[in-house]
Amino acid sequence: MSDHQPRAAYARLPRDEAEAVAMQTELAGCVVVADDETPIETVAGLDIAYDKDSDTAIATAVVLRRGDLVELDRSVVRGSSDFPYVPGLLAFRELPLLLKAIEALSVTPDLYVCDGYGLTHPRRFGLACHLGVVLDAPAIGVAKNPPHLPWEAPGSERGAWTAITASGETVGCALRTQDGVKPVYVSVGHRCTLPTARDLVLELAPAYRLPEPIRAADQLGRRRLAATE
Repeated sequence: MSDHQPRAAYARLPRDEAEAVAMQTELAGCVVVADDETPIETVAGLDIAYDKDSDTAIATAVVLRRGDLVELDRSVVRGSSDFPYVPGLLAFRELPLLLKAIEALSVTPDLYVCDGYGLTHPRRFGLACHLGVVLDAPAIGVAKNPPHLPWEAPGSERGAWTAITASGETVGCALRTQDGVKPVYVSVGHRCTLPTARDLVLELAPAYRLPEPIRAADQLGRRRLAATE
């Protein structure tokens, strides 16, 4: 079981949409935008795959060693969500299953990389922030689709990036991880700074658009879902 134990008060499900919004607004104040002192040697990629014909979802967590991206651990949890899909409140739908996948790991990662947003969120509290605060662990959000904020495309070369701002504050960046491919959208989740998050995502994506931990979790979830169809 992971040593990062959920803090129950932050992980509880709201009764309705209004309470969910209030929780996000309150918990956003708990996000720490500062680099952690613990060296990052292991990274967990997290993902959820949904069955298009049912309420079934599969949460996956894959832990890779940072230095050579060798897989150290993986977990798969099947279930369904008790919270409906509401834009901006996706964390309440996905977090319970992701926490179960994390608890099933035998290796405690130094960093969690979520397929989703962190501070690039209407209330500055996307999935990566919520997960990081609940676990009180370093977390980064890496989204495949742009946030609902103005942004400019970075240069076409690997490593190019542009800032994503809201109300004059930098809340994320569009980052080109491979020459000529679509950028990914990186933001702080918890206990990390944006420059560190950006450098880590680039390091973790040596060959493909997505960072390897998320890519591995995504592929694992898709395979498990296909095996049950």
